[in-house]
Amino acid sequence: MKLNLFSLILSLLVATSAHAERVIVIMKDSQTFQAAHMAYKSKGSGALRTGKAVATPVDADIEQSLENLNTLIVNARNENEISKLQNDPAVAYVEKEVFHPAPLPVAGWLSTPVKNTPTVPGAKTPWGIMAVKAPQAWAKSNQGQGARVLVLDTGIDQNHPSLKANFEAGKDFTGESDGSDFSDKVGHGSHCSGTIAGVLDNNGFTGVAPQAKILMGRVCSENGCSNAAIAAGINWGITQKVDVISMSLGGAWSTPGERDAIAKAAKAGLTVVAASGNDGSAKVSYPAALPTVIAVGAVNSDLKKTDFSQYGPELAVVAPGAAVVSTVPQGTGRESSVEIVVGGKSAKVNSTTFQGAREVLKAETNTLVDCGLGKDTDFAGKNVKGKYALIGRGEINFSVKIQNAIKAGALGAVIYNNAPGLIQGALTSDGTVLPVAVFMIEQDMGKKIQASLAAGTEVKATLQTVATDYAAFDGTSMATPHVAGVVALIKAANKNLNGAQVKQILQSTATQLGPNNNNEYGAGIVNAEAAVSAALSAK
Repeated sequence: MKLNLFSLILSLLVATSAHAERVIVIMKDSQTFQAAHMAYKSKGSGALRTGKAVATPVDADIEQSLENLNTLIVNARNENEISKLQNDPAVAYVEKEVFHPAPLPVAGWLSTPVKNTPTVPGAKTPWGIMAVKAPQAWAKSNQGQGARVLVLDTGIDQNHPSLKANFEAGKDFTGESDGSDFSDKVGHGSHCSGTIAGVLDNNGFTGVAPQAKILMGRVCSENGCSNAAIAAGINWGITQKVDVISMSLGGAWSTPGERDAIAKAAKAGLTVVAASGNDGSAKVSYPAALPTVIAVGAVNSDLKKTDFSQYGPELAVVAPGAAVVSTVPQGTGRESSVEIVVGGKSAKVNSTTFQGAREVLKAETNTLVDCGLGKDTDFAGKNVKGKYALIGRGEINFSVKIQNAIKAGALGAVIYNNAPGLIQGALTSDGTVLPVAVFMIEQDMGKKIQASLAAGTEVKATLQTVATDYAAFDGTSMATPHVAGVVALIKAANKNLNGAQVKQILQSTATQLGPNNNNEYGAGIVNAEAAVSAALSAK
């Protein structure tokens, strides 16, 4: 059978694959796989000639040979050819390409770069870096120098000023290119990379391990994250002997091919970190839920579990996952600027903007009108045409408030929060942009403006959207790279630790949070300082 399968592989190599379907073929026998792998490596060299008859001709071709997984990525032309592969005794199983949902932040987004838009300089130190005590661990870990992290995601902006120095290599495993286009068209992968190993700059921005190296495996496209791409990416990580694989992706299930790849990564000594998921349920998503993976949930700046963070018995630890500032493709981030003028005195205030709102590329100033909570009745008798509506958060959705403002003729809206701090929100879910500018300010400032307006004082607001190379996102996707960065520090301190040992150190040194009756926090928030010290003490 080995000879017959080898003949089958040869037929795969020379077949055409117009309109092919991508499948994963995992072989039972490593010796047979090696023969196929060697044939694949010599493809086009003339070494494919054989005097043996082809036992099972297949109209397909091999796209990739994953030597660490005994696996081939095959483009099969039709169902009949897939069946032939499934029925071959030397094949363990055949798995069609499927897609997990494309990773997106819970809040935060990227806009299309806009020419002639003012640009803000680098971001300050993100709060999450301090929360995981990364700086306290740098002296003992040399800031992660020598550690290498593979990020499996949407790609990376390798020329970003906060990423360029630490970027080592990248590949595209989606099948959409020849493997060389790992650019980030979404921003998710660049954001995760910056949290892991963003360069420490003069503005204070840094990743958890600012001397570690980043490798990017693009496994997610517009269709989602492919099981075939994920398997290929993990195979590359094993070949590259990286220290940790960071996967801010997943879904409600995993495939046999993915499980096999992750198991082999663990056997090779790699640490795999993955996001617990963002639907808030008591069920950790995959691949995070797999036993050899470190499942990461999210907390906010108050170290409370975020509403979206999935949890359950498999959750290992938590990390910062709300309002996480990190790198995005250059010029695609957006930052809001709000200046309030009361009685002739102006002051800039903390603010954020909304997905689906009109960008204000040049500063615009208009009078504010108090419109309550933005309900239909709140606009009755108010002259808001050509002005900005001041609206309180609460009772009805943001989108309804803004639609009511549009009906009343407002050019924009300033929404003030009903709780301390700021949140990011979405006004549309289909990518459309409303014709009004919408910004959020903090609760205290909103109440002061409301009081001034009630006293008859004119209040004006100057609004502007500025382009930046950084953005604030929410999600367990943002928590995961914090943990991957801490793993990089651990491995920089002690290269001899395997994935199981790293997981044990992370959990045993985490700072407990709670109440934790349902394991919402796992062992707690990762503590880089304690983890690195434990790594240095480990045998």
